[in-house]
Amino acid sequence: MDIKLSKPYTFEGKEYTELKLDFDVLTGRDMIIAEAEVRVIADPAPVAELSKSYLAVMAAKAARVPVDLILGLPAKDFSKVTIEVQNFLFE
Repeated sequence: MDIKLSKPYTFEGKEYTELKLDFDVLTGRDMIIAEAEVRVIADPAPVAELSKSYLAVMAAKAARVPVDLILGLPAKDFSKVTIEVQNFLFE
């Protein structure tokens, strides 16, 4: 799934106008690793799939980009990306 960003976003010298979320590459291991990564930052969400941090990590894994890229997106784009991940997880 391609997500068009509201405006170009530059991360580590590279400009992004969209992110490609490839949910087909994700595995159960990715989900467990993402949950462990989120617990390290002490995210208190009782259900991982409701945690914005978890959704950001999963988005990064699906897009094959660093999680800092996802976390640095403007709020509107961050919401758009994390909602798509949440929709995928709750299908």
